[in-house]
Amino acid sequence: MYWHKSLGFLSCVILISIGASAQEIGQQGGDVFVPAPPLPPVTMPTGSGNSHHADEEGTLRFKSETVLVQVPAVVTDKSGSHVHNLNKNDFKISENGKEQRITAFEEVSTSNASPMTTRNAPGTFSNLILDQQQPRPVTLIALDTINTPFLDQAYGRKELIKYLAAHLESGEVLGLVVVGSKGVKVLSGLNSEPASLIAALKKASGEVSPMQAFGAEGQVLGASQGQPTQLTGGTGPGEDPAEKLRQFIVNADALEGAYQQSRAIEDTMKAFLAIAWSLSGIPGRKSLIWATGGFPFPVDSPSSVPGGSQSLLYERAMEALKDAQVSVYPVDVRGLVSSGDVTYGGDGSANNVPGRSWLQSSTLDTLKTFAEMTGGRAYYNSNDLANGFKRAADDSSSYYLLGYYMNTRNSKPGWRKLQVQVQRKDTEVRARTGYFVTNATVDPDLTHKADIGFALSSPFDSTGIAVTVKWQGTSPNGAKKKVGFALHVPATGVIDEADKNRFDVDFIAQATLNGAPVGTAGQTTKGTIPAAGLPKIKADGIFYQNALELPPGTYDVRFVVRDNLSGRIGSVTAPVTVN
Repeated sequence: MYWHKSLGFLSCVILISIGASAQEIGQQGGDVFVPAPPLPPVTMPTGSGNSHHADEEGTLRFKSETVLVQVPAVVTDKSGSHVHNLNKNDFKISENGKEQRITAFEEVSTSNASPMTTRNAPGTFSNLILDQQQPRPVTLIALDTINTPFLDQAYGRKELIKYLAAHLESGEVLGLVVVGSKGVKVLSGLNSEPASLIAALKKASGEVSPMQAFGAEGQVLGASQGQPTQLTGGTGPGEDPAEKLRQFIVNADALEGAYQQSRAIEDTMKAFLAIAWSLSGIPGRKSLIWATGGFPFPVDSPSSVPGGSQSLLYERAMEALKDAQVSVYPVDVRGLVSSGDVTYGGDGSANNVPGRSWLQSSTLDTLKTFAEMTGGRAYYNSNDLANGFKRAADDSSSYYLLGYYMNTRNSKPGWRKLQVQVQRKDTEVRARTGYFVTNATVDPDLTHKADIGFALSSPFDSTGIAVTVKWQGTSPNGAKKKVGFALHVPATGVIDEADKNRFDVDFIAQATLNGAPVGTAGQTTKGTIPAAGLPKIKADGIFYQNALELPPGTYDVRFVVRDNLSGRIGSVTAPVTVN
């Protein structure tokens, strides 16, 4: 429905004719997130471990003077039923204790009609997966095998099957993924067929969490990012050789635990980023049910970040969840857990750890804090997981969307605390408790290369920009052939009308064979659009045409469009056979 009859007219010609400049994009490919630096030694926790906080970062560099902050708010009565027909004057919203002027307000009631998936014309591929006109109750369930003990993963799948068999309603849109150490695997795309979801769950297999490979002391030390005991020489006079040996084993566990904890942070945050990008083009608030056994690092306050290079990834993932209006509902699939249960490996002596009660309390506190940060709610210490799944899904059926403009004159980085109040008796409101304002969230240039690499390798299509692609045929080119393609994106998604109609867009196409990149084509196109030409561009959209040079074979081609002004991403994968 986005294709235009003038498809053959090159987008680069259209854009350059109105003042654009373009440059070729070099070979792209692979996961380009910077690996974490070598981890420091680890110490036993005395409280919440070594903490890093976002407000310790450098001065902010805003790329835009006007930033609209949107906050979905779920309002219920004491019985948990949604409250309707409130108006703007019923709400108050404060940032860091200062009341904000609400400039946008909407009550959103999602449709219960059966969802309509988009249908593409033959030879055309699009990342639009649902009807974009009417918000729907969208819930994505993520089975976390990175941070969850193996046996508890099986219990979580059992409870999910119980929930799906009893609670799924017509018109509810559900998807199911597994988050593992090798990435995110889609078990079932967004649909409302409980039978297919249950069948996928029954076939799903678990993964032994890397943190289960060593004793509880190693788990505690790894989680707290502390330092092991310094061991020197052999056994001195009066020293117990068995205790010295035990300390040596614990130190090895601590170092391995710190490494595995770093990997868990990276893998978990990449999963959140991929999920947020995949849902970003679907209108409305979404619920992400995160069936897990813990969080990859302790969060002693909402301002906490992992530290080092992983802070940028974490902050980018949190910003993506905010922009996509995704609220996370962690469901602790361990059920009822006591502090003595938080041991999964090692010998009996290694499990006798003073810090294990800290690890359990820290895990639950972190799940609760993280859920509230995103506007969700954590469910833990309960064997009725199915009820937690149901309540999480219900929240996206009705809510209010509030908006106000950020104060960009405040250049202090960190966590900006939000408080939403409803001036009606006997009501409860659930909204995210704040958002990060750091250079990683306000300066898209910082994550430019990483974003493109991640979009090219992600298992999901990103939907922040609507992208439609059509193959244009092939022509001889020596031993290879030129495979033509044309991309279309709506102009409203990439033109900043508030800033002289500026645009700065990357177009990338990467062909892969058996998962390995074999060819890349693309351009960065930027400029401004004269006011006289804006109506036509907005009506027709923006087209980009190019070709890949490929030998005979069957390929998957990932097309990525990035709006460099906002950092939004759109991507779609299209297969092609070259004869």
